[in-house]
Amino acid sequence: MSLDKNLLQQPPNKLLAALPSQDYERLVPHLKLVSLPVQQILYEAAEPITHIYFPDKSVVSIVTTMEDGSTAEVGIVSNEGMVGIPVILGDNTTTTTAFVQIAGAAMQIDANVLRAEFNRGEALQTLLLCYVQAVYSELAQGAACNRLHTLEERLARWLLTVSDRLESEEFPLTQEFIAQMLGVRRSGVTVAASTLSRAGMIAYQRGHISILNREDLEATSCECYRVIQGEFARLLGKKPSNRAKKFF
Repeated sequence: MSLDKNLLQQPPNKLLAALPSQDYERLVPHLKLVSLPVQQILYEAAEPITHIYFPDKSVVSIVTTMEDGSTAEVGIVSNEGMVGIPVILGDNTTTTTAFVQIAGAAMQIDANVLRAEFNRGEALQTLLLCYVQAVYSELAQGAACNRLHTLEERLARWLLTVSDRLESEEFPLTQEFIAQMLGVRRSGVTVAASTLSRAGMIAYQRGHISILNREDLEATSCECYRVIQGEFARLLGKKPSNRAKKFF
């Protein structure tokens, strides 16, 4: 799928949009617009990462799988970021798997091309390293959150994060999938979602979730949502280019 003029001028992915024009234009000949269907695997654990993805409206889950087959989400990527961080850190394999949680589009680029551009040491390198730091903060905060906060708080945080990344108050997600991502039993998600629903914060029907009262949902969420949101804004919103959008 070739890039149209609008995508050339203003890419929907916020990392690409934050690049100075000359740096982005160097990437354009190597970028390909691709569709990402639900459940598509972008890279497997212990397998070489051959392509980097800069999502638009798609949402990609980064998950860890245990020996017994159980999974837990350790990261989530949409139009604020990139899929394939190990490539710019000197390696091309990792212990996690990346797969599409919500279908959409993404900009795809060959991993070797992006690594070469990153190693030039210019604006792209600075921006992507700030993104890596933001992701590190998200992982650290998430580890503490999973240990210290209630399932209702964690579910509220997770729904707000998905909403932010999609820039939508409505999205398709099943309780079974949410349970896998949060690393809990489905019955626990059912109870937590019912609590949020009865309070008028969300509506859930046939795999479709709507946020009805964002203010109350934010109040229910633990402080981790605000901490992570603040770090992404601080690290990625401080040096906007003339084409950049605010991250949050």
